[in-house]
Amino acid sequence: MVDKNIYIVQGEICTVVGAIKRNSRWNTHTPLDEEQDPLLNSFSHLKEILNNMKELSDVEPNIFLRPFLEVVRSEDTTGPITGLALTSVNKFLSYGLIDANHEAAAEAIENMADAVTHARFVGTDPASDEVVLMKILQVLRTLLLTPVGAHLTNESVCEIMQSCFRICFEMRLSELLRKSAEHTLVDMVQLLFSRLPQFKEEAKSFVGANMKKLKMRAGGMSESSKWKKQKRSPHPPRHMVRSASGGLEQAPTTTLSNNNLSGGVPFIEQDNLSASDSVASSMSIPTDSGLDTCSKATSREDLTDLDQSSSAATTPSTEAGHLYTQSEGRQVEHAQSASVESIPEVLEDGESVTEHSDSASLHDMDYVNPRGVRFTPQQTQRDGAALIPYSLPCLRELFRFLISLTNPHDRHNTDAMMHMGLQLLTVALEAAHIAPYQSLLGLVKDELCRHLFQLLSVDRMNLYAASIRACFLLFESMRGHLKFQLEMYLKKLMNIITSENMKMPYEMKEMALEALVQLSRIPSFVTELYINHDCDFYCSNLFEDLTKLLSKNAFPVSGQLYTTHLLSLEALLTVIDSTEAHCQAKVLNRTTQQDHSAEMVLAEGECSTNDRTDTTTGTPIVNSANGQNVPEADSVPLPPTSGHLMAEKMRLGRQDQEETEPAEKKEPKKPHRFSSCLPDSQELLDIRNKKKLLNSGTEQFNQKPKKGIQFLQEKGLLSSPMDNNEVAQWLRENPRLDKKQIGEFISDRKYMELLDSFVNTFTFRGLRIDEALRLYLEAFRLPGEAPVIHRLLETFTDTWHKVNGSPFMTNDAGFALAYAVIMLNTDQHNNNVRKQNIPMTIEQFKKNLKGVNGNTDFDQDMLEDIYNAIKNEEIVMPDEQSGLVKENYVWNVLLHRGATSEGVFLHVPAGSYDHDLFTMTWGPTIAALSYVFDKSLDDTIIQKAIAGFRKCAMISAHYGFSDVFDNLIISLCKFTTLSSESVENLPTVFGSNGKAQIAAKTMFHLAHRHGDILREGWKNIMDSMLQLFRAELLPKAMVEVEDFVEPNGTISLQREETPSNRGESAVLSFVNWLTLSGAEQSGQRGPSTENQEAKQAAMLCIKQCDPEKLITESKFLQLESLQELMKALISVTPDEETYDEEDAAFCLEMLLRIVMENRDRVSCVWQTVRDHLCHLCVQATESCFLVERAVVGLIRLAIRLLRREDISSQVLLSLRLLLMMKPHVLARVSREVAYGLHELLKTNAANIHCTDDWFTLFALIECIGAGIKPPASFKVTSTTPDIDTGAQSDSELSFHHLSEVSLDRGYTSDSEVYTEHGKSRMPRSVTDVDVTSSGWLVVGKDDLDISKVAASGSKTLLNPLVNQYSLSLGQDMGFHDTKSLIKCVESLSFIVRDAAHVTPENFELCVKAIRVFVEASLNGGYRTYEKKKNHKYDSQKSRVRRKPRDKEGASRRAKASSQRPSRSHSDDEEDEGVPASYHTVSLQVSQDLLDLMHTLHTRASSIYSSWAEEQRRLEPVGKKIEADSQTLWTSCWCPLLQGIAWLCCDARRLVRMQALTYLQRALLVHDLQTLDAVEWESCFNKVLFPLLTKLLDNISPADVCGMEETRMRACTLLSKVFLQHLSPLLSLSTFAALWLTILDFMDKYMHAGSSDLLLEAIPESLKNMLLVMDTAGIFHSADSRTGYSDLWEITWERIDCFLPNLREELFKQTVIPQPVELVQPAALSPVPVPASPTEPKTSSRPVSPQDPPPPSTNGTDRSSPVPPSTPPMPTPVKMSPQISSSLIQSPTSQSPLILQPLASHLQVGGVPPMSLPIILNPALIEASCPVPLLPTPHPTEHSDTPQVK
Repeated sequence: MVDKNIYIVQGEICTVVGAIKRNSRWNTHTPLDEEQDPLLNSFSHLKEILNNMKELSDVEPNIFLRPFLEVVRSEDTTGPITGLALTSVNKFLSYGLIDANHEAAAEAIENMADAVTHARFVGTDPASDEVVLMKILQVLRTLLLTPVGAHLTNESVCEIMQSCFRICFEMRLSELLRKSAEHTLVDMVQLLFSRLPQFKEEAKSFVGANMKKLKMRAGGMSESSKWKKQKRSPHPPRHMVRSASGGLEQAPTTTLSNNNLSGGVPFIEQDNLSASDSVASSMSIPTDSGLDTCSKATSREDLTDLDQSSSAATTPSTEAGHLYTQSEGRQVEHAQSASVESIPEVLEDGESVTEHSDSASLHDMDYVNPRGVRFTPQQTQRDGAALIPYSLPCLRELFRFLISLTNPHDRHNTDAMMHMGLQLLTVALEAAHIAPYQSLLGLVKDELCRHLFQLLSVDRMNLYAASIRACFLLFESMRGHLKFQLEMYLKKLMNIITSENMKMPYEMKEMALEALVQLSRIPSFVTELYINHDCDFYCSNLFEDLTKLLSKNAFPVSGQLYTTHLLSLEALLTVIDSTEAHCQAKVLNRTTQQDHSAEMVLAEGECSTNDRTDTTTGTPIVNSANGQNVPEADSVPLPPTSGHLMAEKMRLGRQDQEETEPAEKKEPKKPHRFSSCLPDSQELLDIRNKKKLLNSGTEQFNQKPKKGIQFLQEKGLLSSPMDNNEVAQWLRENPRLDKKQIGEFISDRKYMELLDSFVNTFTFRGLRIDEALRLYLEAFRLPGEAPVIHRLLETFTDTWHKVNGSPFMTNDAGFALAYAVIMLNTDQHNNNVRKQNIPMTIEQFKKNLKGVNGNTDFDQDMLEDIYNAIKNEEIVMPDEQSGLVKENYVWNVLLHRGATSEGVFLHVPAGSYDHDLFTMTWGPTIAALSYVFDKSLDDTIIQKAIAGFRKCAMISAHYGFSDVFDNLIISLCKFTTLSSESVENLPTVFGSNGKAQIAAKTMFHLAHRHGDILREGWKNIMDSMLQLFRAELLPKAMVEVEDFVEPNGTISLQREETPSNRGESAVLSFVNWLTLSGAEQSGQRGPSTENQEAKQAAMLCIKQCDPEKLITESKFLQLESLQELMKALISVTPDEETYDEEDAAFCLEMLLRIVMENRDRVSCVWQTVRDHLCHLCVQATESCFLVERAVVGLIRLAIRLLRREDISSQVLLSLRLLLMMKPHVLARVSREVAYGLHELLKTNAANIHCTDDWFTLFALIECIGAGIKPPASFKVTSTTPDIDTGAQSDSELSFHHLSEVSLDRGYTSDSEVYTEHGKSRMPRSVTDVDVTSSGWLVVGKDDLDISKVAASGSKTLLNPLVNQYSLSLGQDMGFHDTKSLIKCVESLSFIVRDAAHVTPENFELCVKAIRVFVEASLNGGYRTYEKKKNHKYDSQKSRVRRKPRDKEGASRRAKASSQRPSRSHSDDEEDEGVPASYHTVSLQVSQDLLDLMHTLHTRASSIYSSWAEEQRRLEPVGKKIEADSQTLWTSCWCPLLQGIAWLCCDARRLVRMQALTYLQRALLVHDLQTLDAVEWESCFNKVLFPLLTKLLDNISPADVCGMEETRMRACTLLSKVFLQHLSPLLSLSTFAALWLTILDFMDKYMHAGSSDLLLEAIPESLKNMLLVMDTAGIFHSADSRTGYSDLWEITWERIDCFLPNLREELFKQTVIPQPVELVQPAALSPVPVPASPTEPKTSSRPVSPQDPPPPSTNGTDRSSPVPPSTPPMPTPVKMSPQISSSLIQSPTSQSPLILQPLASHLQVGGVPPMSLPIILNPALIEASCPVPLLPTPHPTEHSDTPQVK
């Protein structure tokens, strides 16, 4: 079967031949004519050849192409015929009829290119001619873009490009044609530059040789003589259309669609094709004929390559394939080497061919085929004239040509040409990576950058935009080679952006900004800018300047936001965006590493192996993929789609096979200033600091060189004795130095050596003298004075001459030549000289230098070169020129710098220096964001700003920049309008302002998320919270707080307003009412619906903000942030002028909640909170809501924190703050405290272990419930100026060893009042009488310190003295609150009734507390009513704002009434008198207390035994617990009995009776039988006698009968106890005194009552006692003369005073004479008590030795009996005078003289207890003295005693 391709060729022959014949020239139709005509003849030859062929592939391509190409070349054919021939050629190419692997393919392709670029035809009319030109374009495009196009040579490619440029730039052609040419060029450039990676850089010589051949002149387009001459003549009948040859480079990635209009050039002439053909070609459908023979070969070869990658050559066809195609798969090695080596081998022929072809095409009008017709492959190979496929040279030439098109200073370049050049350069840069190719890179560094930067200053927008685009592509891929170019570019952009020029279009600024945004989005571009420029000593601070510029530019001057402002912001944000992305990535990596650390370990091995396989097999994999693709693509010969896609498929001429490119494995260069390729931040910081110093040194040098050098020496940047080499180096490398100053400095005579060093810094070796001089003179400005010039040139020539091996005869010759060069430069280029003289010629120049070289001439060629060099390029003296000359000079300096080590550009990984960059940008960025957020109304922009804020926050959190985060929060706070709006308008304004709500949400969101790094910002957040609180926008949960007193347990911090006072005073309301009409007035009543909606919106927004989370999540905050948050809350204190109590209470509540949330680490913040609470409580001078909340808060904290062992003791110590409060303030909050303490004990009693802590609690309970004054050690004395006294108290009263507690705790317990506490007993001896031996005991360790006494000045000592001989504790009871009292008693009973809570640590304190409450509840607490009215305070004033913030504030706060009128005053509701309920309550309290005392009393013995037992088991260190009766008496029984006795004196009969019953039971209880005589004696002295004394008062005037009964029962009790314990009592030395005291009481009670009850009862009791005593033989004495003892005498002496007849009734039989009756009157006179110890008037009186004894020094409180050394008292006779004297001194008449005043002192609620002389009788003095009364009485006694005798 015949190959279908043959039919295609035959069909095309018919078409062309038919057209030729139809033409008028050939209408003779004779065969002869056809044979003679060469065109028709060649076609008929071809027909015959094809008729004998089965496969087209058997015919050489040249053979079937030749006739068609001859038609194209022929001058005689008309346009349409030439067009048809071109269409045929195009079709052959499209169908792939030329097999790329054919030996002769290269030649065929070359011929085709030559023919088409030199096509000629007879012109008809312009439109038809343009059709032909269009077809030429189409063929050229198809030719270059099909696989066979790879065979084209460099020259052909250049000619093809040049032809296209010709059409493109010929303005007389139609626009459509020109645009088609443009599109074709784009595709071609795209193809060529996409193929760039397939080519290698050749050796330097080869580059040079080729470059000379392929020059294309940009101006050549318009200068083409043919075009000009012929087109000027008016339409000649025939004209030739030729295209010139040329060359170009590189292509972009515009992949065009795969159809027949690709690239905008039609491939197929529809007229000449049948429909089916056109469809087939356009759709690229392969047909089943010989069309794809060639492709089969290709695919076969590719497959074998894949399978047998290392086998030898398989078939001739595959070998041929290797030679030409070098397909992707692995290549056979020798084939590869052959093809690569063929380049140098063929070089010579190639060049000759090139020259030949060039000359032929340019000069011979008639076509001569330069190669002859070599149709046989053997011949080609034999001659060795193989054509080299095009490679780098044509690309380089193309690139150079495109760059030359963009030169704005070339007058030939029109705007259209420059635009075209830029467009194609953009394509080239997009398509290829040019940097690896030095020859191309050189062009980029110099001309390309230069032209692009010059185009930035043109005012034509399209050129400006195109150059900006090209610049982006350059710096994106090649900035590593363009360090200084980049600096210049950015400076130019910055100048454009900041330009004030009114003519500059706005769009230019916009584009410049967009360019910056785009650049800064390149990964690590900004970082590299910072590293390479900001951290380079002699570069601008590009990054810093850019940041400043953008920030400034983001602020609109007019207030109107334009796109430039947003673009500036966007550019700023690029840094933030990338930094944030890196931070996020790090965070993610960290979390994933944590999550999968185990998995990672396993997977690591696998990863590494995978990597290895990838690297080894990477290339084969990729290539085989291509290999499979390629045959498929070739088997379907497609019309070319786009240059880029085609480049992938082209395999011929590739030089990059078999190289797994070692991607520049060499070590990256490192700039000298860095220690490594990735310097650390500190190093960069040092460099930047040094740079600042260098800059200021440079500035000073530019004013005065010496000053600059000196400055740098001071700063240590230059060594101090000047080092010439160092200074010379600095002068050379610092481009900012003023060249004029350098010139003056180095030419100064003082610095001759410096000049030598300076010249030595140049490298003159191998430079011609003018070149060296040019280099030298560009480094400084040559001064004008001749001697100075002489010195500078002399040094220069000496050095140059030396390094170049002395080329001249003498040094002077060199000097003269150098001078001549400078003169020549001036002569040629100085305008002033040129005006006067004609410039010097070469001959004149040579003549001037005749015989100068040591009397001989210089080399004439050298002089000629020098002359031309100077004439063509001026030696520019720095700072002298302007305009283009100066521009060239600056550019050259830039290139020189780039070539030195200074030009090294460091590439760094993205995100390397984010920390440093962020530090520099955050300020400007946040400022700009804030501004844009503030000014913008557009949602998207607002969202962008918020996103910016969030990213900044995330970064600052990641790096721990708290200052940045604070700044952010402060900015956001401003936008929430919360702090700026007045409270009244806030809900409305905030609710209707969407932006404010977004800001608020963001602020809270950021605080929740990154609260860890908030510091200062907490203050602003808390201010916002306060505003929300004032405006009542916070969630209900946040304003409701715990409370002890309220029934439901919570209280709202916001009080309800009463309607009468809604925000305006009464007067205003009235005025409003008068001035408003009814309708308006009704409108005023409630807020409008808009306002309500706004408020709803505000509340919803705040709910979403979730402010409460700040508190609940505070437990996750870092400690430092937590402390700052607490500081912020504490800062709202009562000191500020704008202080508002409710606000402070709100902040306090938040603070307390935060502490509770953080209870796990409360010890870290406790001191702060405690000090704050101390400040609030202790400093308060009046009670208010805030103080109340502080007190409640303190107790709430205690309740929560007591469970924590580490902090509990500190917390309890802090409760002492309450005791330091001013008493009247404390009284006002007593109820809260009472309820709180009750709660605390209920929940935490088991957690309190230390006596100190119990002391604190009991002291509090006593103060609150009973109103007693706190112990003095807790007072904050007003004399100390330091308000922190309170704050110090914890440490003052801090922990001690248990053994020290009793000494240091600042108080004395009851047991110390009664007994020595925890110390071994000492034998009682006379030594016990010392300074403190008195019945008064000082409570509080500090009060004996002289310092304390001094400090308190004239004030009396604060601690009361405790009198043990009184039932009362002698504490000053203030007023107390009934409910508090009841609650406190409840708390006490809670402790007492649960045996677990009664411990050795709290037992005595408990007992004392009960006694305090006994006193407080006495008579039902009646005394509290005396001053009740004036003690109350007005509830209105309880919560006042010191100074209102503003008018609305004042009116808002002046709320009519407190929410809780019943709070914080004692029993207000009982003002009008005492309601009955009170009595029942207080009765209950008294009964409870009695019961408690009784319980304790009865259980005491067993409790103590169990403690002692337990302690024996545990054997702890510390005080020993004794369970003996003596301890029990002092610690427990005695105080409890005193307490019960005190209730026996209650005014309420019921209580009295109950108490007496309890007392009786208690005294007669079994446990008490173990007491010895001393204890029983103290029972009389401390319990019974004081009780009887008290009952003598008129306690209950209303209840006379009841009182009588009470007194009677008391007396009976006395006698019962006396009789029951008579036997132990007898052993006392003081028995007589005790007995006489009993008789005294009998006497008084006889006369106390008004009824007969006592009169009858007392004698009976007395009789009873006397009889028992008599029976016991107490009155009998064997020694006395009467048989009766002295006691008998004294007894009756005393009884006879009030019952004269009793003796006779009882003892009728015994009559005792009464010798002392005559002394009776004397006895009646009031005699002062000896030693008068009983009258201390003030507590400050120094303790004297004669005072009644205390519990001696070691603390015993028992009345010490006479020491053993003293003989027993009753026996010696000599004692009687003493006794009688004491009798005489005692009051014996009916009016008991001493007792009267005593009674008055003991009135309830009377004077302070200190002034009570409680001792009733001189006998008692003796009873309580450690020794008997002194036998030598006072002088008064001396006068009495003789009388007695």
